[in-house]
Amino acid sequence: MLASFGLALAAYLIGSISFAVVSSKLFGLPDPHSYGSGNPGATNVLRTGNKLAALVTLIGDGAKGWLAVWLAQRLAPGLGAADWAVPAAAVAVFLGHVFPVFHGFEGGKGVATGAGIVTALHWPLGLGLAALWLVMAFGFKISSLAALTAAVLMPIGAFWVFGNSPTAWAMVPIAVLLIWRHKANIRQLLEGKERPIGR
Repeated sequence: MLASFGLALAAYLIGSISFAVVSSKLFGLPDPHSYGSGNPGATNVLRTGNKLAALVTLIGDGAKGWLAVWLAQRLAPGLGAADWAVPAAAVAVFLGHVFPVFHGFEGGKGVATGAGIVTALHWPLGLGLAALWLVMAFGFKISSLAALTAAVLMPIGAFWVFGNSPTAWAMVPIAVLLIWRHKANIRQLLEGKERPIGR
């Protein structure tokens, strides 16, 4: 039991590293909380015009989701952790991204981190959702619409792949948080005021 909570705590701390903040400091950009949507994510960093910083943010946020789950998968058996340890780590790393202890609990929306989590759990599902996001994002030029579509389909895909399991159920709170973090975007989409990618 203690090992399971330890893995979840480690995952939360990994998730609390905001690569939007890290890449902004690395490239001498303003704090991502201070402009655009105020969201520390790749789409907002892209609004500075620095595509490389946005790419670093995207890869970093996705990689930390993948890494936390991968580490839990590798360490859980040797530590005698419970069956729910890996799903708990998946939820924990996502919570770390959304509510990061290192950045005043003001985190991102979790699209890239969610993609990394799903890819670690089942790479074909992760690849499929990433492809869906790309088609939607570049087809409609609206990042939030692509993210919301992927968020709705993620738990459906997880139950199809994993059945009625803790892993599949872990995708439900992640999807709900993803949608909740996009509530302002949903209002703007309904009003026809959502900003295209890059603006």
